[in-house]
Amino acid sequence: MPGSDGGSAARPNVPRRSAAHDTARLAIVVGALGVVFGDLGTSPLYTLQTVFNPNDPHPVPVSTQNVYGVVSLVFWSVTIIVSVTYVLLAMRADNDGEGGIMALITLLRRLHAQRDGRVAAALAALGIFGAALFFGDSMITPAISVLSAVEGLKVVQPSLESAVVPITALIIVLLFLAQRRGTAAVGRVFGPVMVVWFSAIAACGVAGIVRHPGILRALSPTYALGFLFGHFGTAFFSLASVVLAVTGAEALYADMGHFGRRSISRAWVFVVFPALVLSYFGQGALILKDHANISSPFFLLVPGWGRLPMVLLAAAATVIASQAVITGAYSVASQAAQLGYLPRLRIAHTSESTIGQIYVPWINWLLMVSVLTLIFAFRSSASLAFAYGMAVTATITITTLLFFYIARARWGTPVWLVAAGATVLLTVDLLFVAANLTKLIHGAWLPLLIGLSAFAVMTTWQRGRQIVTAERAEREGSLRVFIDELREGRPSVLEVPGTAVFLNRDKQTTPLAMRANVERNHVRHEHIVILSIETEPVPRVPAGERVLIDDLGYSDDGIFHVTARFGYMETPDVPGTLALLDPARTEGPLQLDEASYFLSTIELRRGQAPTMTPWRKRLFIATSYITADAAEHFGLPRDRTVIMGSHIEV
Repeated sequence: MPGSDGGSAARPNVPRRSAAHDTARLAIVVGALGVVFGDLGTSPLYTLQTVFNPNDPHPVPVSTQNVYGVVSLVFWSVTIIVSVTYVLLAMRADNDGEGGIMALITLLRRLHAQRDGRVAAALAALGIFGAALFFGDSMITPAISVLSAVEGLKVVQPSLESAVVPITALIIVLLFLAQRRGTAAVGRVFGPVMVVWFSAIAACGVAGIVRHPGILRALSPTYALGFLFGHFGTAFFSLASVVLAVTGAEALYADMGHFGRRSISRAWVFVVFPALVLSYFGQGALILKDHANISSPFFLLVPGWGRLPMVLLAAAATVIASQAVITGAYSVASQAAQLGYLPRLRIAHTSESTIGQIYVPWINWLLMVSVLTLIFAFRSSASLAFAYGMAVTATITITTLLFFYIARARWGTPVWLVAAGATVLLTVDLLFVAANLTKLIHGAWLPLLIGLSAFAVMTTWQRGRQIVTAERAEREGSLRVFIDELREGRPSVLEVPGTAVFLNRDKQTTPLAMRANVERNHVRHEHIVILSIETEPVPRVPAGERVLIDDLGYSDDGIFHVTARFGYMETPDVPGTLALLDPARTEGPLQLDEASYFLSTIELRRGQAPTMTPWRKRLFIATSYITADAAEHFGLPRDRTVIMGSHIEV
């Protein structure tokens, strides 16, 4: 029967397509395990060890009641902060699919532009501080993660203790030297390695729980609440170490654009969360059985024959965790530069297929020196743990605050619901912040100092750019008036064949290089393109919305303006963009193969005007020296690029 044959022939394609779709989804989930969960996934290496560290300035005594309370606190902290704050709530606030604190900042900037609200502007500044704190996190994470893994050698062979710091430093140096090659090749093995890692820590956790199944009672929140309110003095100080269990939560949100909310959520719910819980409860069971097992409960949970392989696996997992946070630092720096909070940085794209894989040399070497300094200064993961939690808790608190403001201002969420949710989650976050402040003199000052320094640089650069832009606008003068005078023959100029492209900030003012060419050289090109690059507060701009063309009032003078719009995740390509222009709208065909590109460069000098405090002026000028070469940044041909300079006092 034809109908029957047709039906039977069509049906097999359905499961085939479904199988392919399922395979693709599984690949994305596995990829997320490698990139997104590296930091969170390696937290069991040092969290409980740090809580019960006898050298802590506020140690938690090892007792059955305290172990139950701490393990319960860890479980409910991970549940509330990671599962609720990030997976359930924050990941709903995306900026065209992109997440992270920079996405929240761009959403707030939109609200500020629409409402001119001071609250939105203040929260955006707070968000910038959160982004600045991330740089402190990206320095501490590689140091504490790799150190904690290599310290497993002391469990395998105590005589190797002296080799821990040199081996850690060697791994860090090799990791940063490999960055210029990109993460595409290594990234393919990240996911499978983390699958093995989560399987291994879950299996070890189960083995520990089997020996003392009573630890499962800590799943009840009554143990966490009883410990917190019944022994507040001890429990409060323990929060400074318990927070280590949620380090890396921001990566869930920041990497949402690469893997999607659904894939990250599934990986968390079905793989990462269960594995982490089993590991923490297994370690708790081990400590309950023998209170002496607090020096390194993670590795002591592993059978003797498997400890050396676990050290190697842990080292691989912590390198992956470090790689994720290093890549995150590149992305944050790149996005901050695009949004005007940092100078233009030299960025190398390390993958032809994945635009998010970038390498920022200046950030790379700064991080490497900083991480090595931390390793040799602190020399143990326990010492670094005192500093680690401050940046994490502050960033989580800022993210929570910004999310609930956006939920109310952008989505119109009822006030009572916002107030209830914010009260509960911010109370938890602020408890962690307060606990970490008690470690201020013991190392918590470090991420705050790094964050405040980065915040000062970012806000100073933004303010300095505003001053320079205002001064340039005054010197450049009106573009329309300049073109009117040029059309009227004032001054008299000689028209030369060819195409000239002048890069400018907008279409309101005259490019300094163009004004100098006309007023000093008395020449103009047959075709003149005035090009402005606009960075939109979205990750990427569709090709159909890339360019806007304005004839500037005259359609027969060969002068027109092009606005090229790029997202903050994109790198501008000027020649490639101009090649897409319709000749019918450019007042004649452009000779782009022979076109000359003109850049106006500014030399900054410190003046007497009270525009900024003296130290901020010096900081702004010093920061300007790391600005990447404009010709390279915009993809201009070196042999056809002319740079004309001027100076401005700030």
